[in-house]
Amino acid sequence: MDLDTALRRLAREPSAPFDLAELALLLARDEYPNLDVEAHLSELAGMAREARSYLRGRIQERVAGLCRYLFHDMGFRGNVEHYYDARNSYLNQVLERRTGIPITLSAVAMTVGQRAGLEVVGVGLPGHFIVKAVDHGEEVLFDPFHGGRQLLPEEAGRLVERLTGLPFPVTPQRLRPTPLAGIVQRLLNNLRAIYLGQRDFPRALRVLERLQLLAPHDSSLQRDLGLSWLALGHAGRALGPLAAYLHACPQADDATAIRQAWRQAQSEVARCN
Repeated sequence: MDLDTALRRLAREPSAPFDLAELALLLARDEYPNLDVEAHLSELAGMAREARSYLRGRIQERVAGLCRYLFHDMGFRGNVEHYYDARNSYLNQVLERRTGIPITLSAVAMTVGQRAGLEVVGVGLPGHFIVKAVDHGEEVLFDPFHGGRQLLPEEAGRLVERLTGLPFPVTPQRLRPTPLAGIVQRLLNNLRAIYLGQRDFPRALRVLERLQLLAPHDSSLQRDLGLSWLALGHAGRALGPLAAYLHACPQADDATAIRQAWRQAQSEVARCN
């Protein structure tokens, strides 16, 4: 699979039939260039073969079996102590370290569950990510970050309210599966926030450029690209993205600050000429 081509297709077809695990591992190659994607995919296939013997009975029992395998026998767990460690967002590291954040642990549950014969889809909630198993019209929500705990819809709503401090009335629409493009975008946005927060602009730029392929109309990417290039001393490369952001969002709350950054970039370019 060519990653850039896949991301461009997902921008057009958010539910294009790519394999989530393969996409996540190819994204991880940006940070780990020697990563053996096929070896990790084989590992996941092996886990699915082992998990099949746990998937017996009604859907609730099958979910419980999958979670027993992943979160008890295999030892996957939420990384509460170091939640913002970038390694939690790279699937290869999650497989090796057996710890991650909600979206990557959900990716493990989806990948292993689907390969073992149980349909498991992602559900992106505000501030959290969970999954649900689906079988003949029945659905079971569960939370991979918290050991695979099964959730009633109203419990999912209360979880969001605790995390965000905002009311979250649960509706079937809000619990619909997140398309693959949305999952990958959320995964990349986690890395974007981590690297920008750490002022690690070379890594942030790499993530932002991937995001541009997936969400070419997201003007906030132009803003962050411009500010990152400016922080790295490449004022000329900052001008275009900053101007594009201001054109798209002239009344944004941060428009004044971005105009100042654009003028700074202009001045630095003029000095060099």
